[in-house]
Amino acid sequence: MPVLTDEIKTRIVAELRGCVEPAQYDMWFSLVDYREGQGDRLEIVFPNAYFRDWCVQNFGGVLRDAVQRAAGAVAVEYVVSSTPPATPPPDRVVLPTAAGRATPQDFVLNEHYTFDNFVVGPENRLAHAAALAVSENVGRAYNPLFVHGSVGLGKTHILQAVCHALLRRLPDLQICFVSCEGFVNQYIESLKRGQVEGFRRKHRSVDVLVLDDIHFLQDKGGSQEEFFHTFNALHDANRQIILSSDSPAKDIPTLEERLVSRFKWGMEVRIDPPTFESRVAILRQKAEMRGKVVRDDVLQFIAQHVDTNIRELEGAIVKVIGLASLSNAQVDIDFAKETLRDTIRVHPSQFPVSMADIQKAVAEFFNLKVSDLQSRKRTKSVSLPRQIAMYLARTMLQSFSLGEIGAYFGSKHHTTVMYALRRIEKRVAADPHFQALVTRIRTAIRAGT
Repeated sequence: MPVLTDEIKTRIVAELRGCVEPAQYDMWFSLVDYREGQGDRLEIVFPNAYFRDWCVQNFGGVLRDAVQRAAGAVAVEYVVSSTPPATPPPDRVVLPTAAGRATPQDFVLNEHYTFDNFVVGPENRLAHAAALAVSENVGRAYNPLFVHGSVGLGKTHILQAVCHALLRRLPDLQICFVSCEGFVNQYIESLKRGQVEGFRRKHRSVDVLVLDDIHFLQDKGGSQEEFFHTFNALHDANRQIILSSDSPAKDIPTLEERLVSRFKWGMEVRIDPPTFESRVAILRQKAEMRGKVVRDDVLQFIAQHVDTNIRELEGAIVKVIGLASLSNAQVDIDFAKETLRDTIRVHPSQFPVSMADIQKAVAEFFNLKVSDLQSRKRTKSVSLPRQIAMYLARTMLQSFSLGEIGAYFGSKHHTTVMYALRRIEKRVAADPHFQALVTRIRTAIRAGT
């Protein structure tokens, strides 16, 4: 029996997409291929040694688990392709070298993250308008453009949409798109190697600097100092700066006031969770992008039950479409209910979720008292459930500010809430088992209201 079939390959891809962030998949796995090797081995083929080494080091366990869930207990071998990809990606962000010549940067834009594919609703209309204005009048419309919102609401999509639009209109434009973590790591590496001047020249000579997840600068004084001068150099030269964060600049702990004030020089816009109508439109678009037409009642059913963020919406519709294709089944409400039974509640309550509902469900799940969550106890058995409760409050009670959430947990400072949100978001993104745990608690909250 063959180790690898088209069906198994499709399952591997689906498993991987369900375990890593969309941006991570697009960057590291979109160019990966799979083939049968010798001795009933399954080969995972990378475009070069750098991709292979980085993926194995950072996603080795995820890769093995995805393959085993899709193909069974097969031996896996990581290999490098003997031939380069037949065609390069359509858009690649570039940086100037020391000699001033453009060279490809590692970050590849997602071909789907364009303005054409961005569903505009009341929750993101201002952010969309501001981003569109920047793409049409770079360096002069809103500089900097600061986009903030909770995880999975489309911040990276809108940042990349600006890059796509700029490259279409000005193909020679020099754009640096980098995560804030990448910026910090590159700066640290340049210090170790005595190449700080090269680092500065690289980041301060571009036409557009896009920094994703700027909140990563918290508690990093040296990197904040370096970015402060990079910001000034670019802004003084009318070069465009675009930033994203999971919170407003003023709510980022330990961010220097001089940076906060500069972020306000341009336009700060927020993206909120999508409305029901927007969720239906997003689901329809995600299905059409995969060449599928899904009935409106099915889309409305999913939108009614998956109401946290766009990422979960996409995961739900991809799961339904993928399983229907593999089993040659008709996609109706019963099929959607069965496919998504582990992640959604089939009979939604007519009553809104309250903070008391969240605290009660979390306390019961971890065999604690609600008073424990509201106490000053810092033991792991209490602090982790408290952080999960704060995270659920932030995602399920969008009208609550960080300070208001902190008040329900023993008058915790808003920076403590922010730390809890980032910690839980990071674990949810990296650990499928932990993500499932949080989903079970969320389901229990909705079931109990």
